[in-house]
Amino acid sequence: MSKFADCISPDGFKGLQDELHELWDVERPVVVRTVHWAAGNGDRSENGDYIYGKKRLRQIDGRVRYLRKRLENLTVVEARLQSDQSKVYFGATVCYERENGNAQTITIVGKDETEPNLGRISLDSPVGRALMKKSVGDLVIVHTPAGEEELEVISISYPN
Repeated sequence: MSKFADCISPDGFKGLQDELHELWDVERPVVVRTVHWAAGNGDRSENGDYIYGKKRLRQIDGRVRYLRKRLENLTVVEARLQSDQSKVYFGATVCYERENGNAQTITIVGKDETEPNLGRISLDSPVGRALMKKSVGDLVIVHTPAGEEELEVISISYPN
């Protein structure tokens, strides 16, 4: 695992904080009221509102515990402040060319922000690990479950 495994962008950190707020301060109180109301309606064993509400509370509480612990352990990294922007580090947007000549552009993010369909890949993914500390023109070998592939770094940029 990379030493950057607990890195996150400011936007990613805010997204996790927003999710925590939504679950704890908005959704959970509504579910608690529903469970309280449903509990007063008699037999709980056949009460769908009660059963679903208790299940949803367990889901919310589990996610809240995870988010609180995760937020404590994350390091917010401002990619735009990276001192050596000629190399690939956390937050870099990298364009690389595959062996078949196709170019692909990705941004290296933490595992909490990964969205492969949007080109946001984890720095702990095979491509993310292979690209770390590389410069424009470098050839890298990526080890994936499908086999090895050579990539060439075409460009590196960081947010302004």
